[in-house]
Amino acid sequence: MLKETVKWRLEYKPESIRWDDISHEAETGKIYRADYVDKYGRAVLVMRPGFQNTTSTEGQIKYLVYCMENAILSLTADQEQMVWLIDFQGWTMASVSVKVTRETAHVLQDYYPERLGLGILYNPPRIFESFWKIVKPFLDHKTYKKVKFVYSDDTESQKIMTDLFDVDKLESAFGGRNPCVFDFDKYAERMREDDKKMDAFLNSGGSLLSQEKSLSSLLQKTESSISEALSEASSEDSFSSATESPKQEGIKSHSENGMQEHH
Repeated sequence: MLKETVKWRLEYKPESIRWDDISHEAETGKIYRADYVDKYGRAVLVMRPGFQNTTSTEGQIKYLVYCMENAILSLTADQEQMVWLIDFQGWTMASVSVKVTRETAHVLQDYYPERLGLGILYNPPRIFESFWKIVKPFLDHKTYKKVKFVYSDDTESQKIMTDLFDVDKLESAFGGRNPCVFDFDKYAERMREDDKKMDAFLNSGGSLLSQEKSLSSLLQKTESSISEALSEASSEDSFSSATESPKQEGIKSHSENGMQEHH
């Protein structure tokens, strides 16, 4: 996964995407980084798939990647994960694009592994259950286990929200007391300021991800490490096979026979 991620970053250059490249995708507030964090200090990405405003898969994925990079930039030094709040306001089956869903799952799982701390599906309609059956095969088991269904009229599931967030900061759309709503102009101003922080961070040379030569070097080291590990594993397997005693073989054979008899 490290090898494929490094290759992808070399080719896609996600850290070079800027607000003005994708601002048209953000106009409806379909994805944005909240101006608060959860009780664990994790960044919060709000997603409203019912507010989709474009048809370009490439553009939608590019905006998603921009949001992921921005959320990662905002993380504190002791935190590596984020929370996704997925609001189903305005969502219908017409909002569904299996192609975009598949590509989204691919990018998030393969190129941002372990970045998701928790995904909250807030007030999904009953018809979403059908779509969820389509989505589940795209998700690995660890990712699937991090997804929680929360309903505003269910006291038990609402406890997930109060345990996770300061309700005075949490938006009212998710059961909190903060009446704020997405404001495109204010958000654009925030993102342009964050773009400046990203530029400063990259220019400081503080990350291997900012330097193409370093990325290439890392890729070569990764390939070399993988080859060495495979070689060592192969040698160990050969050694184990060659040194297995007749007694061990007998035990193994007896065990296999026992299993066959049992079945």
